[in-house]
Amino acid sequence: MPEGMNVEIAHKLGEREEHGKEKRRWEEFVEIVEAIVLALVAIATAWSGYQAARWDGHQAYLYGESSKLRFEADAASTLAGQTLLYDATTFNAWLQAHTAGERELTSLYESRFTPEYKVAFDAWLALDPFENPDAPPGPRYMPEYRNPDQEEADRLNAQASRIFGEGTEARETAERYVRGTVLLATVLFLVALAQRFKLRNVRVGLLVVSGALMLFGIASLVIYPKI
Repeated sequence: MPEGMNVEIAHKLGEREEHGKEKRRWEEFVEIVEAIVLALVAIATAWSGYQAARWDGHQAYLYGESSKLRFEADAASTLAGQTLLYDATTFNAWLQAHTAGERELTSLYESRFTPEYKVAFDAWLALDPFENPDAPPGPRYMPEYRNPDQEEADRLNAQASRIFGEGTEARETAERYVRGTVLLATVLFLVALAQRFKLRNVRVGLLVVSGALMLFGIASLVIYPKI
């Protein structure tokens, strides 16, 4: 075999070996990047799922608290209505006794008013309501009138509404984490799909897309509320 041909064959074999080494270096680099992406995505997916579960539980707790407060508010409102009915009935009896001129009976009825109603009643009498046409029709309509049970019912209802709103926000946060988990699962699928291809451009392209989605998903998890 001529010496020149041997040199040419050796040169081609060297080029193939060099090309093989370059290909192996490229594959090793891509595999390392893919392993890093998979590790980060696996951790982020677990964290996202954990947060979604925590926020779901928090939502259930807040909704339960809101329902409990609503029941308490209804009970307080019922008691407030009963108290007002008692005072209104006593006041009507007082009016009848006052019209009949029975002072002892009117004094008895006045002593039966609840403390808060008595304050409003005294303020109402001070307006000379039987001679003053501008006076309110009764103590119930005086600014001095207070019903502690109704105030408690209003407070409980306001608190229940606030907690219910917090529960709705918790549900929305849980849904964000669920969407983040789905996005990260998509990244896992794309990385697994990329590993099936031998073409460099296709594999690198899928890896770039996966990396971009991973960065977006992790950045979203960072800014979401945590519990």
